Amino acid sequence: MPRNVAVEIIETVLDRKRTLDIAEKDVARFADLSSRDRALCIGIVKTTLRHLGEIDALIDAYLEKPLGKKSGSIRHIIRSGLAQFLFMGIPEHAAVSETVDLCVGSGGMPYKKLVNAILRRATREGRALLQTLDAAKINTPPWLWERWVTNYGEPTARAIATTHMDEPPLDLAIKNDAPLWAEKLSGQFLPTGAVRIRPKGLINEIEGFAEGAWWIQDTAAQLPVRLLGNVSELDVIDLCAAPGGKTMELAALGARVTAVDRSEKRLERVKQNLERTGLFAKTIAGDAATWRPDHLADMVLLDAPCSSSGTIRRHPDIAYTKSANDIASLAIVQQRLLEASIEMVKPGGLIVYCTCSLEPEEGEMQISELLKNNSKVVEMPVTKVEAGGFTELLNENGQLRTLPCHMAEIGGMDGFFAARLRKI
Repeated sequence: MPRNVAVEIIETVLDRKRTLDIAEKDVARFADLSSRDRALCIGIVKTTLRHLGEIDALIDAYLEKPLGKKSGSIRHIIRSGLAQFLFMGIPEHAAVSETVDLCVGSGGMPYKKLVNAILRRATREGRALLQTLDAAKINTPPWLWERWVTNYGEPTARAIATTHMDEPPLDLAIKNDAPLWAEKLSGQFLPTGAVRIRPKGLINEIEGFAEGAWWIQDTAAQLPVRLLGNVSELDVIDLCAAPGGKTMELAALGARVTAVDRSEKRLERVKQNLERTGLFAKTIAGDAATWRPDHLADMVLLDAPCSSSGTIRRHPDIAYTKSANDIASLAIVQQRLLEASIEMVKPGGLIVYCTCSLEPEEGEMQISELLKNNSKVVEMPVTKVEAGGFTELLNENGQLRTLPCHMAEIGGMDGFFAARLRKI
């Protein structure tokens, strides 16, 4: 059952361009899986997406002729099987047997012998063939690879793509006493303030979850709040707040937080997280581009909607559901939100703009254009201390620019951009 559902989700992501979280809802049977089967299902899906280029290279090498239009989900079935024994450590006999069985009842019976032959050949020759491939490059969609080479140079592009092939550790934002929780959870206390763990089992069964001692948030995503400095007893607006990680950070630091998000459904998740952690923030459903507060805030944090290309290590579906066109259209939205955020803050107040994107159009170029056309704000460079002590997390303009390959020796981090502005 979990393998059938995994194939359906892979098909939904790759053929219908639906993000993984939406695909999980679209494939109704996913909700019926046990917790253990869900973990296996998502493991197969994410591993397939992380190694899709390598997997497809093997399939193409073993096919005498391309699969026809009537083959349906056969390629996805083969992909899922190869992912299991080549990259997940699932025993070959189990992975092959279970995968071949997926052909039954899916219209794939005419292809059953072919699927079996490809998988069995891969058990003998697959690992040797993998060694001949440029994994980092072929596992990255060409449009992204070309962008990263242009913007960061090929060595850095390769380092980013290499990080994307590994399952990342879990980062936690701690409400109080992060070093203590690092010890309790046998984790690592990072200089950025996060606690990094390698969990086994369900998230909600980890110590501290039920009592709201922590929440899941990548170490890079925890840095933008730092750029606001001391927020205690100050009015801070968190724009585009869902799922609420930064809202909780601000509330834990003593800010009077107003969390704004256009999606009421996503805002419900913010409320649930606040309730679990015992933190408080005012929540408002509204379009941040047109909504305005009753009174001007001391600070505004804008985590703008973006291509999310900096989070591919955690969400490999993004590489196949987004395009260069999305970057261009989202840049227009970001510009509107930036202009709106300036109107919400007092003179002398701070605005922090951030995106979980690796694309300059959604980061550096946004700020450059803003400063060129808007005389109401000046930029305040980020310091090494605010970047967790890492100068490599800062670009030449004093802006935060984290890359997935930063701290790669301990699992990397999400790609993030953040800049700090002061309203004149």
